[in-house]
Amino acid sequence: MTAALDWNAIDLVVFDVDGTLYDQKRMRLVMLRRLLAATLRERSLRTLGVLRTFRQVRESLGDEEAAGFMQLQYSRTAERHGCTAQEVEALTHEWMEQRPLDRIGGCRYPHLDTLFDALHAAGKRVAVLSDYPAVDKLRALGLQADPVVCATDAEIARLKPDPHGLQTVLRRTGVPAGRALMIGDRFDRDGAVARRCGVRALIRSREPHPDFETFRRYDDPVFQPLLSPAMAVA
Repeated sequence: MTAALDWNAIDLVVFDVDGTLYDQKRMRLVMLRRLLAATLRERSLRTLGVLRTFRQVRESLGDEEAAGFMQLQYSRTAERHGCTAQEVEALTHEWMEQRPLDRIGGCRYPHLDTLFDALHAAGKRVAVLSDYPAVDKLRALGLQADPVVCATDAEIARLKPDPHGLQTVLRRTGVPAGRALMIGDRFDRDGAVARRCGVRALIRSREPHPDFETFRRYDDPVFQPLLSPAMAVA
């Protein structure tokens, strides 16, 4: 049985972004409506197909822990659709990085801003480790973290669960692994990378898991010691 989480023993909280800080399913429905509108205007399924393939390729590259994933994600997608890697990169940048920004704030999970404020007030370091570019998303979500480390950073260039990204966060903050906590939404990515680095993991999930601690909402009991007035004053 895992011991209860002692927030006094945590100096650094590392958050994943997609699916962890905002409702990814809701966001994808918003973007699907926009994609379908664009499909009707262009009378072509090309953009929709390229984006779907890109996500599948990205997932397989994470499973493979492939070196050079940045180039492979574009080239493998391009091969399947008979276009160039540059065209894939342009489409994914537009539809997955830029266009969601005006709506992502409305998909932020409840109580998350309060939790971030409580963490900062308690003197905890708050960092982000994401497989996708995250700086603009954090700004749109109204959240602050430092450092922000992404798989797409030139010095990282590795997808979770490869440990390089989380190791980089630990090195930049100077916080030992035993005093850090990884909060994510995937056992096979966020949970696995935390385990490889000796970091405790807390995974957002509707169902419990035999190997990882879970929560459902950001006002769940596990967060109450931080959110209580006494902790905020301390």
